[in-house]
Amino acid sequence: MNKNVLNTDLSGKVAVVTGAGGVLCSYFAKVLARAGAKVALLDINEAAAQGFADEIVAEGGVAKAYGCNVLSKEICLEVAAKVRNDLGPCDILVNGAGGNNPRATTDKEYYEPGDIDADTKSFFDLDSEGVGFVFNLNFLGTLIPTQAFAAQMLGRKGCSILNISSMNAYTPLTKIPAYSGAKAAISNFTQWLAVHFSREGIRVNAIAPGFFSTKQNAKLLWNDDGTPTARTGKILAATPMGRFGNTEELEGGLLFLLNEEAAGFITGVVLPIDGGFSAYSGV
Repeated sequence: MNKNVLNTDLSGKVAVVTGAGGVLCSYFAKVLARAGAKVALLDINEAAAQGFADEIVAEGGVAKAYGCNVLSKEICLEVAAKVRNDLGPCDILVNGAGGNNPRATTDKEYYEPGDIDADTKSFFDLDSEGVGFVFNLNFLGTLIPTQAFAAQMLGRKGCSILNISSMNAYTPLTKIPAYSGAKAAISNFTQWLAVHFSREGIRVNAIAPGFFSTKQNAKLLWNDDGTPTARTGKILAATPMGRFGNTEELEGGLLFLLNEEAAGFITGVVLPIDGGFSAYSGV
């Protein structure tokens, strides 16, 4: 198996990753397995999680997939019990489940006169159920799995929770108000959890990825013919390093924050991994 970039040793640890059927979180699961952890891959699409678990096992790691709806406390508790029986109590929880929804997205960046009556989805046309779904998926989809798995961390040393925030938690991106607000809530919740569990020794941190080109956001970033969209031009112009991030460039932040020796006194931080996006004023 590949050696991790920080030589972080997670041997004997049980790591749980939600949203592990997706591009980024399946990669996180592989990174944790390569560091020696036994990994539980949770996703509402169990088949997708199983495929990635099989890849980890083929590399020589220990992994098991579980179908899980992160919006159901009953299901999360059932899965937590299965993970404990199969792999042992959870030491590391990566709350990766989340995402946006078209019903909570405007068509335009700026409101223009007449949009309220035009054949375009303006702010006034945002679907309240769609907005609620995005908030629930991101916020409750972090809170509920934390309830289920943090209970297994109580009274044990070296346990850690890592949430996934975003650049739009710092400054909201146009067109996606619900997703931006939900990720801002994740950053705030990370700090709240860090304080709440500090006396138990459970560290809680987050990473805030900048812009990475994945299947999830491909239609926003690339035209059907493969050329960059206008939004891509804006993103790259506002990213001092002038490019999208590579998935592998999230590995260092992930392993650093989970490394008890390197980050044992770090809790409640949200680490930007963004090519300088959050530092750039545009001037």
